[in-house]
Amino acid sequence: MTAASGPERALAGLDERQREAATTLRGPVCVLAGAGSGKTRVITHRIAYGVDTGVFSPQRVMAVTFTTRAAGEMRGRLRDLGIDGVSARTFHAAALAQVNYFWPVVAGGESAPAVVSNKVRMLADAALRSRLSLDTATLRDVAAEIEWRKVAMLGIEEYARLGRPGVGRLSGDDVADLHTAYESLKDERRQMDFEDILLACAGMLETEPRVARAVHEQYRHFTVDEYQDVSPLQERLLQLWLGTRHDLCVVGDASQTIYSFTGADPRFLLEFARRHDDCVTVRLERNHRSSRRVLQAANALMRGRPGALELVPAGDGAAGDRADGDGATGDRAADDGAADEGIVHIPVTAHESDDEEAQALARTIRSRLARGASPDQFAVLYRVHAHSALLQSALAAEGIATTVLGGRRFFELPEVRETVMMLRGESVARPSAELVPSVRDVLRALGQSEAPPAAGGALRDAWEARSAILRLAEQAPAGATLRSFTDELAARAKDQHEPGLRTVTLSTIHASKGLEWEHVHVAGVSEGLLPISHARGLDQIDEERRLLYVALTRARSSVSLSWARYAGRSVREPSRFLGELGIRTTRAPGSPARSRTGHASRAGSASPRGATAS
Repeated sequence: MTAASGPERALAGLDERQREAATTLRGPVCVLAGAGSGKTRVITHRIAYGVDTGVFSPQRVMAVTFTTRAAGEMRGRLRDLGIDGVSARTFHAAALAQVNYFWPVVAGGESAPAVVSNKVRMLADAALRSRLSLDTATLRDVAAEIEWRKVAMLGIEEYARLGRPGVGRLSGDDVADLHTAYESLKDERRQMDFEDILLACAGMLETEPRVARAVHEQYRHFTVDEYQDVSPLQERLLQLWLGTRHDLCVVGDASQTIYSFTGADPRFLLEFARRHDDCVTVRLERNHRSSRRVLQAANALMRGRPGALELVPAGDGAAGDRADGDGATGDRAADDGAADEGIVHIPVTAHESDDEEAQALARTIRSRLARGASPDQFAVLYRVHAHSALLQSALAAEGIATTVLGGRRFFELPEVRETVMMLRGESVARPSAELVPSVRDVLRALGQSEAPPAAGGALRDAWEARSAILRLAEQAPAGATLRSFTDELAARAKDQHEPGLRTVTLSTIHASKGLEWEHVHVAGVSEGLLPISHARGLDQIDEERRLLYVALTRARSSVSLSWARYAGRSVREPSRFLGELGIRTTRAPGSPARSRTGHASRAGSASPRGATAS
């Protein structure tokens, strides 16, 4: 390996703390990585440094994360660093591979059970056997209870003794009985669900010494990303993978724990150093993403909470204060250079209804696009998915194309599959053809126009998707061929490394985690929406606070918030989190206040706790 690709290459571009994390190769290591601190970069560069120095053998490394997208990104970054052979997978993918491999060994040649393709459908069949006719929403909630029970490592009888509340018209005992019916039907059909995959893998490691020996021989070094999100079952499986070894690096941020409803338990991260006397802890608090104002709001929201990190901008030349003071709503924050100590400068706008909120936001984004901004710089985030339809409609009315996260994956879109198939055929027919002109020819043959169609609808979606493929071709390295380009598309599809579309992104806050945009707007920041109405008790309210923290820290230059006073005739109050931050709420221009009966009024806007309204 040349000097340029050796250990120093793996450390190039890392700041002091990132370098410390990347060069601490012997576990246990705990990296407390704040939002925007470059944790994926640290993870991949640490693995690359370990391989380049001979401490790690790539085939002996397992890097575990929580989403297929994150695992694909990790593999892509490792490839860019010249590292092949590392197993970068989700917990479920790693466990399923081991279950499929070892099941015939321990079961006399019998293959592993098939994985349930649709848990809700099987649960509906189980309910019918129990003479229950349940709607889809109820079935989904019962399915969530089944998942929670399993990742908490509880049997059905233990679950029933907890006295958890019922679901819909089902009592707690009814829910437990439905768990039993579901498990019986699943066994009868010889199938297992996603949680069973983890349970089966853990069971084989615990009861079959030959399986444990084989896994311990295969994997020597473990890295776990988003460690704050591990469940008791995942933590148990991780310990079984490790055996008696301590070569474990965990990376996480307790302030970004937003999946407690699925069993995530931040205690494993918060108590990691205490449970490992020889642990090396590295704190990554330099944020390379966001402006000082964004970080000030994020820090204020989480200050004093367990495990909270104090984010600081990486430098005036990095994130600094590059924001122009305009939020995504166009309301101007106090433009005082460095933010005043203790004062949060984040614009918050109050509207009369959800419709008016969506329309005002669409007009503001249109105005900013007219001034030269690109649609893909903007994201609108919300707590509940029901917000997306209104926002999509309002943005389409202004001629602005959108992408809703959580929909169909890019490489599964029919127009993308058709384009890739045509490009693959062209690469066989004309292997020496120039890349970009060939891609343009294929797109024209598929009816792609130079100018986009009107916003909204399937035609615009197809145009945006094909345009993204053309941009990838234009960004390909010099000398790339059509064949190498189609191979790259296949690798991207496998890793779910999707290109960005030049559209405004609409997303729930949960789905936005791990992503970033230049300008972020959070809609629906009112009581009942954020925090959500069913959040009860301090723990659940804290989870809602962390959701807002995640939303704020997706922004690079600016972040803004809004809420609507009325849902029909129901009156809303601004979110308590605005009061905690002491943020001033501004009425949308030209929007008359209404009385509690819904009629126009001269009354001032409702103020968040501890804040003033103007």
